[in-house]
Amino acid sequence: MEVELLTQQEVLARQRIDVASIFAEHHVGLVRLALIMVGDQATAEDVVQDAFARTHAGRGRLRDADKALTYVRSAVLNGCRSVLRRRATVFRRAVPYEPPVWSAESAALLGEERREVLLALRGLPRRQREALTLRYYFDLADQEIAETMRISASTARSTIARGLATLARVLGENS
Repeated sequence: MEVELLTQQEVLARQRIDVASIFAEHHVGLVRLALIMVGDQATAEDVVQDAFARTHAGRGRLRDADKALTYVRSAVLNGCRSVLRRRATVFRRAVPYEPPVWSAESAALLGEERREVLLALRGLPRRQREALTLRYYFDLADQEIAETMRISASTARSTIARGLATLARVLGENS
């Protein structure tokens, strides 16, 4: 049996970062983020659960409690990237990846415009899709997007602008 010796500072850091409360407050939103990225509910839930499990296991290494949510968002995005990379390698040799087919019930509930936007969003490059989702779904500021994606704020702004321009072009809207 190993005894883990913690410094007083590490004990305080673990006490300050309450992963359970972050989970309770943000789980649904993070699952939605992952769902937009990976395209199916079960995988999205798995990605978020794994991100929270890893965050809980490593909570002693988190220094700033205020950045814990940003860390979890980054972990979810990284998990989505991993899932998409695995899918790409599996389907590269077999049938190309097709986004999930919308059921009649879902299509009836979702407006045609919303469905078109989601399909166009899926066609964007990963980085643009992530930036737009963080901006317009989570209503994050440029700096928060930059921290989550681990890029500079100016890169976040330009990525959002390029993504919006591409969406407008794909959807046939005038800028």
